[in-house]
Amino acid sequence: MQYFKDIHSFANTDKVQMHHLELDLKVDFERKVLSGSALVHFENPHKIKELILDTDKLTIKRVRLDNGEDASFKIGKSVKYLGEPLTIQIQPDTKAVAIEYETSPEAAALQWLAPEQTAGKKAPFLFSQSQCVLARSWFPCQDSPGVRFSYKARVQVPDSLLALMSAKNPQQKNTSGIYEFDMPQAIPAYLVAIAVGDLEFAPIDERTGIYAEPVILDTARKEFEDLGKMVSIAEKIYGKYEWERYDLLVLPPSFPFGGMENPRLTFATPTIIAGDKSLVSLVAHELAHSWSGNLVTNATWNDFWLNEGFTVYFERRIMEELEGRDYAEMLALLGYQDLLADIEELGANSKDTKLQLDLRQRNPDDAVTEIAYEKGYFFLRLIEENIGREKFDSFVKKYFKTFAFEAMNTENFIKFLEKELLEGNETLAHKIRYQDWIFGVGIPDNCPKVRSVRFEKVDEELKKWQTHKQTDSLQTASWSSHEWLHFIRHLPNTMTLQDMEQLDKAFGFTNSGNSEILAAWFVHCIHKKYEKAYPALEKFLMSVGRRKFLSPLYTAMCKYPETKKIAIQIYEKAKSGYHSLVRAKIEEMLGVAVQAK
Repeated sequence: MQYFKDIHSFANTDKVQMHHLELDLKVDFERKVLSGSALVHFENPHKIKELILDTDKLTIKRVRLDNGEDASFKIGKSVKYLGEPLTIQIQPDTKAVAIEYETSPEAAALQWLAPEQTAGKKAPFLFSQSQCVLARSWFPCQDSPGVRFSYKARVQVPDSLLALMSAKNPQQKNTSGIYEFDMPQAIPAYLVAIAVGDLEFAPIDERTGIYAEPVILDTARKEFEDLGKMVSIAEKIYGKYEWERYDLLVLPPSFPFGGMENPRLTFATPTIIAGDKSLVSLVAHELAHSWSGNLVTNATWNDFWLNEGFTVYFERRIMEELEGRDYAEMLALLGYQDLLADIEELGANSKDTKLQLDLRQRNPDDAVTEIAYEKGYFFLRLIEENIGREKFDSFVKKYFKTFAFEAMNTENFIKFLEKELLEGNETLAHKIRYQDWIFGVGIPDNCPKVRSVRFEKVDEELKKWQTHKQTDSLQTASWSSHEWLHFIRHLPNTMTLQDMEQLDKAFGFTNSGNSEILAAWFVHCIHKKYEKAYPALEKFLMSVGRRKFLSPLYTAMCKYPETKKIAIQIYEKAKSGYHSLVRAKIEEMLGVAVQAK
């Protein structure tokens, strides 16, 4: 067990570490709270007399030691982004504490949805999003990615609903409304997850399946029917899947991310259901986290790139096996475009463009940029291109096996890289220049070059349109979502309203059923004041809670007084369907202090 301090945790993890958690919770939709108890088991090799846990707006009612005695405790001062420390007086031989508590209706990790905010419109819904440090808002814990623990849970819900967790899950409702869960593998707090709703299950094969609301279950199952194949492909590349089952839960549209890699039960946004499987690379990404992130976890949020860089690399390897090399190269080129956009926004010399970050006194959520994902990916791809795929795969497989169920920081990764790959080879070290990639700003000039033949054909069609402004001669019939996205992203700034009307009439962008295409098109609509699309834009902002789409659209609307006014009006109507993580960012953008009702 590794003992260390984490700048984003109050917990005294350098002296005491939890190793098992038992939750007993009741879900109250009317009051929007979870109430019950958390039994925290820990190791105390130094026999210290104080246990410090992370909490955030929890009401602590009582704390007892494992000998049955009441424990003295105090809740410290609230710190921005981090919540409040819970300090418990323990005895040198104490091995566990039982904490009776209740969450706040404003718990940052929990989103409570009314029936009308769900797909089925009949039952309420609850889901958690614990990354980065929001687990502490729904159970007391050592909320650091470097601390791993197993857990069991007993959850009581209304008997018409099904409860699920990042654990061994039921596949159908029972009559009691009481569900028991077991996660025998040790995981960090941010991967503990809960969801409650009118849910049903559809199997795909013996170890994969889909949970969703009944009205979208068949559609979701068809969209993700390659789930089992993806798991087999991943195992072929980097070794055994260690989590027994891999199921996917399709959440209501307010889920703030594309997906969340909760072990055994990936949470996914419905925005990736495009009808043609064109956006399932996101599922490949969350699956890849079963190795990079869930199995080998970043020790702190400063090392977030170790989770995401490896995962993007692995995701594209899965998609290459599934759809071919050129398909994966389209994804890589779109990723590179995203990386350039983030660097432009952050500033080329910003310290936030380094792979290893310094997030002292900052929200660890600031780590969630394309730097971790795409700069991390291109760094790993650079290594692969310099040593060959076979040797690189052997290195990555050994990395996952050596550090399985452990935390990894940047310094230890470098040691492993030097020992296992570089082996004193100065020529190779000079080619890779890992110091520049990890500790330097921007994109080093030895970044791998991506070429997509399919995008080159898109560029030819785009050039043809720019020259002749005619759409009927364009060869677009075989294009995937990715090709359309590339086309829309590269439409010229010199477009006129007439151009936009022509494109919209020919290709139906404003009424597309594909969320990626809609989001990219609406950015142009905002900048060009293409008012015909505004009703569809409002509908999109009202019905989607994914931060990836909302952030650039609200950012674009804030650039102009007239659209900023519209943005504020839409936000006031839409905010109750947005997660707290999204609301905070948008309110900062809009310069308004509003809270979801």
